[in-house]
Amino acid sequence: MSGYLESQLIILCLSIIYAYGIFLPAASGQLNLGAAGFITLGAYASAWFNASTGAELPIWLSVILAMLFTGGIAFLISFPILRTRGVYMVLATFAFAEVVAGIVINVEELGAAAGMPVDGHLDVTVIVPVTIFVILFCFYFMSTRLGVALRSIHDDENVATLFGVNVRAAKVAAFTVGAMLMSLGGSLYGHHYNYIEAQTFNVLLSIYILLYVLMGGTQTAWGPLIGAIFFITVPEAIRGVAESAGIGWLAEGRFMLFGAFIVLLMVFRPEGVMTRTLQDRMGGAVLRRKSVAIDNAAVRS
Repeated sequence: MSGYLESQLIILCLSIIYAYGIFLPAASGQLNLGAAGFITLGAYASAWFNASTGAELPIWLSVILAMLFTGGIAFLISFPILRTRGVYMVLATFAFAEVVAGIVINVEELGAAAGMPVDGHLDVTVIVPVTIFVILFCFYFMSTRLGVALRSIHDDENVATLFGVNVRAAKVAAFTVGAMLMSLGGSLYGHHYNYIEAQTFNVLLSIYILLYVLMGGTQTAWGPLIGAIFFITVPEAIRGVAESAGIGWLAEGRFMLFGAFIVLLMVFRPEGVMTRTLQDRMGGAVLRRKSVAIDNAAVRS
């Protein structure tokens, strides 16, 4: 694999992990713009746990402890943040991310504004399997009673309460687990690039990750996967085709074209690419094809 393809694969894997971290709370209707804060916590905590000047622990243990550390903070802040709704929750999570960045930039032990080197290295042979595990975990998570509860809260919180769903507990669990997944992504980022700085994890990153989820759809676990793949691969595909065809203006202006497409998608399909209805239709079509194939095989025999 060429260096370019490997770098794009790493970016895609990290983006998928980030997207699922935002998707879990979004599945219950929580719009989280604090992704950068949780990614920063994971990256710096894992780097410190693994550093020779810090706890000097193995990489795998450093990553796990960073996830637990970030999950603990997410659990504590979830109670005041989840009292807000809509745009106020977006602002609250955004404020949290800015507070985290402000603290990290002013702590000399973490490198302050200059950033922090990371000792241990993780390559694509580790990051890809971890990403696959995260995808499978999220599909399983959404099939559990908690996942069903999150979908019911998203559809109608009052009805979910009437049916005995503990809305507060479900939201806190989704918020906490999502933060841990974003922490995992931040840890993998730090241990792959071996250098981190708070300026990298800015509000633009949080917006991009939220767009992955909104574009793909918050109704099924396919949404973040589709959104991240589309958002990462399509601009690069346009650039490659344009350069091969000698269309320089298209290669340079691909993000304007891509941005216009995103606007049209949000206008004509605000629920995202993949919805539960579309998933059910596709599943029904697959079952019908299998049934026809079985019938044909029975007739031939």
